[in-house]
Amino acid sequence: MGGSEMRVHYKTYMISQDKIFKIVIDLVTIIILYILLLALFVGVIHILLDINSILFGTLGGGFGQIVSSVLTIFVLIDLFKTFIDYREHQEIRITYVTDATILIVMREIAVGVYAQRFDYPFVLGLSVLLFSLGIIRALAVKYPTKL
Repeated sequence: MGGSEMRVHYKTYMISQDKIFKIVIDLVTIIILYILLLALFVGVIHILLDINSILFGTLGGGFGQIVSSVLTIFVLIDLFKTFIDYREHQEIRITYVTDATILIVMREIAVGVYAQRFDYPFVLGLSVLLFSLGIIRALAVKYPTKL
């Protein structure tokens, strides 16, 4: 075998780093998608069990827990959409990430309102964060990236 034949033969068996990276990323995203799917099912079951506390317990405590759990489910759904979109397009859309983050902040506000544990700096911080996320979300919709 000559030198050029040896190089061609060697390249046919060599796996490129890009292929290895893509395989690893695909495996990680698949695992995370299954974990998120499991978390969604467990969250829905948790909500169904919490309905019992509203019907037969106190309305105040159970209602706050239901609102928090439902908002958590919405966060998981947005994260699920983000990972599905990444698997299809190999990029993360800023709208999905901002939506999930806005839902997380809204969840924290709901939990704080029902627990009555807000202080002025915390409310101001959440307000600035929501305002900033709203601007980012509006700009992402106005100037979408091309897929």
